[in-house]
Amino acid sequence: MKKRMILFLAIVMFLVPINLSAAGYGWGYKKNSNNEPPEVGKYGQILEEHGGFYMDPSGDKHVYLTFDNGYEAGFTEQVLDVLKEKDVPATFFLTGHYVDDQPALVKRMIKDGHIIGNHSDDHIDFTTASKEKFTEDVERLTEKIIKTAPEATVQYIRPPKGTFNENSLKWANELGYIHMFWSVAFVDWNEGEEKGWEHAYQQVMDQIHPGAIVLMHTVSRDNAESLEHLIDELRKQGYTFKSLDDLMLKQLLPDIHDLF
Repeated sequence: MKKRMILFLAIVMFLVPINLSAAGYGWGYKKNSNNEPPEVGKYGQILEEHGGFYMDPSGDKHVYLTFDNGYEAGFTEQVLDVLKEKDVPATFFLTGHYVDDQPALVKRMIKDGHIIGNHSDDHIDFTTASKEKFTEDVERLTEKIIKTAPEATVQYIRPPKGTFNENSLKWANELGYIHMFWSVAFVDWNEGEEKGWEHAYQQVMDQIHPGAIVLMHTVSRDNAESLEHLIDELRKQGYTFKSLDDLMLKQLLPDIHDLF
């Protein structure tokens, strides 16, 4: 019973907007169907005021694949193989543990043309950290990434567990980072509780919409096995896969965004 309650609370925190305290929030949204973006309420305005994103607002049928990597479970290489075969860009948000533990995979991500984002060195709660601790943690991770893959440019950040507040958004901006949340996600991080690739596939397809930033975790066998099917079907439906750099270029050059 206790385990069920913990899982239930984790799901609610991840998928439903909640106010953690007067000083912090947990990213979440109300899902929509029929290829419509989710409803994020006041969070959308907060992100806009601080230059953050959770989707591409242009209305173009573009999809942005992102993966969070806290540790390696043996499926990231398969994910990278599929992305390479299908010629699809992605962003991998890494923790310090992952960079320390899997330098070869980090180097391959860059070699294959993907983007690496900052997911906190110690996977800390950004809403309870002081500015000093926040800065130390984030910059330490970026230094690790650059040391491992010198050609990497780390400009996107994703807070652990989606916790944020105005301070953490501001501090990230001051350090030159852009917050990237998501508009499509599901509970996919529990090893040993896989439901088959069809389940992961359907979870994404049920939520997909133009401009979606999709969050998936590479610890899931289901995600790795569903990826090629997702890519093929979304392309069949007229979607194009873009990188977060493409998204930012569209914001900087809105008058020529049709070129991207």
